[in-house]
Amino acid sequence: MAKVKIETSLGDIIVRLYDETPLHRDNFLKLANEGFYDGTLFHRVIKNFMIQGGDPESIGAAPGHQLGTGGTGYTIPAEIQPELIHKRGALAAARLGDEMNPKRESSGCQFYIVWGEVYNQSKLGQLKKQLQMQEEQNVFNGLVQQHRDEILQLRKNRDRDGLMALQDKLIAETKAAMKTKEAKGLTEKQEQAYTTVGGTPFLDGQYTVFGEVEEGLDVVGKIQEVETLRGDRPKQDISMKITVL
Repeated sequence: MAKVKIETSLGDIIVRLYDETPLHRDNFLKLANEGFYDGTLFHRVIKNFMIQGGDPESIGAAPGHQLGTGGTGYTIPAEIQPELIHKRGALAAARLGDEMNPKRESSGCQFYIVWGEVYNQSKLGQLKKQLQMQEEQNVFNGLVQQHRDEILQLRKNRDRDGLMALQDKLIAETKAAMKTKEAKGLTEKQEQAYTTVGGTPFLDGQYTVFGEVEEGLDVVGKIQEVETLRGDRPKQDISMKITVL
């Protein structure tokens, strides 16, 4: 069972890496052993959401410098698994959005630790509706990709009527497809976690979760509370050192 210690000025965080995500586990251990993360910052902090770090360009970055685009020059294939969820304290890999990264491959180095919020039953109900809408949008986007060449040709021909007719057709196909799908809900494990510990359930299935905080969750809490400036960068830099235990 692999564990790492993330040392910060606000305290230490002990993280257990999941064996179920070996590509992410081994890459994180490799970088940590090489000292890759030492001196990098938690460069993006959003209260009640998450803390993100691991950008090599953050080492010694001048105040006000925009961060978040640095990397290793490679990505890691997604290891998204339904049972590994975004509960509070989850360690997950950052990545580019679906439009540029449809396979949801992870950044080679940037990661985030979840904070999120605790959901009551009312909020859970709203979340389920949001997940349903998100699934419907995903189905529609998939159909759009299948008709990409046709759409481009219609746009080239400035055929507005043709575009409207195709849109109506894809909307109808989306609704038909949704009727055959099971309503997307939350598992018992998700409901238990998000109504007690808290987290960011709307990220489940979107990013690879590859570990969780075992000690120092209070430190994560302190970091997500810090004052931030433009680009969600903390006003006072929070650097880290990561060692393998």
